[in-house]
Amino acid sequence: MTIRHVVSWKLASEDADERAAQAAEVARRLNALDGVVPQLLSISAGANVVLPESNWDVVLVADFASVEALDEYQVHPAHVEASGYIRSVVSARVAVDFEI
Repeated sequence: MTIRHVVSWKLASEDADERAAQAAEVARRLNALDGVVPQLLSISAGANVVLPESNWDVVLVADFASVEALDEYQVHPAHVEASGYIRSVVSARVAVDFEI
């Protein structure tokens, strides 16, 4: 069983340029986990580029071999560091984890 972890964030800033820069930084930090966090089978994060007034700002899609691997990813020091920055700029988060 492979688990796909999908997370989207709305950023708190009301300034469009600042929000775009923060979204790019969130994506950069998440994509940098590739090859660092061994539990990741794949990871792709990106900033929204269409309909910024209605779409969420950033998305992450990551695959794990198991729920346990996802749990290990959550507490990996590199992920914890990235999450600290993300929490500092985010106003809302939504996530779905499903089997593929």
